[in-house]
Amino acid sequence: MNFTLSDEQKLLVKTVREITEKEIKPRAAEICEKGEFPFETIKILGELGLLGISIPEKYGGSDGTIMDAVLILEEVAKGCYVTAMAALGEVGVQAKALVAYGTEEQKMKYLPGVARGEKILAICMTEPDVGSDVANIQTNAVLNGENYTVNGVKTLISRADVADLFLLFTRFEGEPGSNGVGCLLIEKNTPGMKVSQGFKTMGGEYLWEVVLDQCQVPKENILVRENGFKKLLTAFNTQRCLNASISLGLAEGAFNEAVKYTKERRQFGKEIADFQGVKWMLADMYVDIEASKTLLYRAAINAGKGFPNQQEASVAKLMTNEMAIRVTNQALQLHGGYGYTKEYPVERMVRGARYGTLGGGTSQIQRDLIAKNILRTNRVY
Repeated sequence: MNFTLSDEQKLLVKTVREITEKEIKPRAAEICEKGEFPFETIKILGELGLLGISIPEKYGGSDGTIMDAVLILEEVAKGCYVTAMAALGEVGVQAKALVAYGTEEQKMKYLPGVARGEKILAICMTEPDVGSDVANIQTNAVLNGENYTVNGVKTLISRADVADLFLLFTRFEGEPGSNGVGCLLIEKNTPGMKVSQGFKTMGGEYLWEVVLDQCQVPKENILVRENGFKKLLTAFNTQRCLNASISLGLAEGAFNEAVKYTKERRQFGKEIADFQGVKWMLADMYVDIEASKTLLYRAAINAGKGFPNQQEASVAKLMTNEMAIRVTNQALQLHGGYGYTKEYPVERMVRGARYGTLGGGTSQIQRDLIAKNILRTNRVY
């Protein structure tokens, strides 16, 4: 398989890398410490047209591919995990779901603002008692005249405190099982919806609880109803790839810091990079990164402008998420005691990398999906 980037993609990487080094990375420590939504850095990405990479030109976007989105988040994550996570919704599954399933009116209303970085999207899936078991979500929408009345609680929601539009996974009319699951679009300040408790994460960002109490949503705000569960999970394969791209960027950023430090730090009269044990650690980190990158790029390239294949996305996510934990921890170890301090960026990268195996489907869920697909298709070599 050819992983050579096109000239346009090479220019994209160069542009994002330069802006990350110049404008985003220098602010990363402060952004992580505050835990607030990084409006300034998101504005920079929006002004460059990067947030609209998954949106057709008709709606103000760049009509790019999944691979383009992977490259953007990979580069941003090298410099600032929180900014990469903040951009995930606009670059990723939320925007892709709107493009794929939205009505023409919905797309014209929301997508141009998303592409410019003026509208923040939040996806509301997780509930206090339902995480990976999406088919059994408890939030319910009942049609009353021209509006749906929605009741339920969502938790651990990214960007909820600043979001302009929420993509809410909900059950319709109490219909049990996966057949009852679909998605509504809910604008901020909709009566009956409240963003309440915030949870400060070890990675630096906040996650939020969203309460829906007799929330009134116009019936024309349905995004997905028929075959909703299948459509939403198909779209969610995008999240698996882009979650992994952030893990990849974190690992690469930590690796870069480790190489730099081991060539600067001297012990016993020479650079610590000259010690065989250190060389072998760097070699293992490099191999780990390259193997994961290959799996992720395969899934992204094969997706084109559509949704990634579930098996390829799950394999890439599992491998890359767990790799990032290993590599960032090895990078911290190579920094010695300094790596444990906030004076060096690797400690932030260690904390950020821990999210990957939890968000967008845990590593255990990915293993289960992969094995089920193997057994269903009788996949052998």
